[in-house]
Amino acid sequence: MPELLPYKDDRYLWNYLPSLPGALVFVVLFSLVTIAHTWRMIRHRVWFHAPFVVGCLVEAIGYVGYTIAHWHSNKLVPYIIQSIFLLIAPAFIAASIYMILGRLVTRLPSGHRCSIVRPAWLTKLFVLGDVLSLLTQAFGGGMMSKKGSKGKTGQTVIIVGLAIQIVTFGFFLASAVVFHVRYARLAAAGARGRKRPDVASVVPWQKILWMMYTVSAFIMARSIFRTVEYIQGKEGYILNHQWMLFVFDSTLMFCATVLFYVMYHPDDLACIVPDDSFIEAGTMSSVEMSPSSMEIAMPRK
Repeated sequence: MPELLPYKDDRYLWNYLPSLPGALVFVVLFSLVTIAHTWRMIRHRVWFHAPFVVGCLVEAIGYVGYTIAHWHSNKLVPYIIQSIFLLIAPAFIAASIYMILGRLVTRLPSGHRCSIVRPAWLTKLFVLGDVLSLLTQAFGGGMMSKKGSKGKTGQTVIIVGLAIQIVTFGFFLASAVVFHVRYARLAAAGARGRKRPDVASVVPWQKILWMMYTVSAFIMARSIFRTVEYIQGKEGYILNHQWMLFVFDSTLMFCATVLFYVMYHPDDLACIVPDDSFIEAGTMSSVEMSPSSMEIAMPRK
């Protein structure tokens, strides 16, 4: 019967024996969502969903490592696999969310006027923060397996990586909310001015934004949980109670992947609405803000 075993020098990698049923459940669940999102990506040729698919796959692999660790709690490889893969998977998922906002802004008539970041830099800025967060967490995760000062340094590096992820997500959500408020004003003014159908009949922009808010909230909550986990350290409550991992990481991330599939369809962003289709230039004056107050200055190519 499996039991918790020391790695070496009486040092334990785990504070508990990894749960086999819990690990297997999430191997199956994340494998299923990986298949579902892969099928949709290929069928609709939405290749920018690739990071999302990779994130789902990385989650599944992480729980495979967790499953192996149930029988080999003294082995370093399965510990590192589950530790790093479960840590970095949300960064891949977040990347696709950032890309969707960039595409939404460019597909809506006069959408660029309502963004606080220039459309050309919108996706790049957030993905850059995401990649920086991912690399920092991966580097810290590799150091965590070592004993002594290197292990503690790795813990600090992970906290920094998670903090970068939270700040990036916070700025992303703020950008999305500002865009939402400004574009709602703009669309309403345009509809009154031209007596045309609402732009949402062509691009369901509010539905897409609410999907982003919902999925982002799950990822943000998970990132905050992980930050608290690493701040508490190995002797903290979270790392000594694995139910918290399954509830506040595994379940939250699975819900995020399902909600993305249910609330958003690739066809939602299939159309590009010309600037003059719904919103007349004259209606812009009542809601338009000066470029300097609406956009973050970015270097032009």
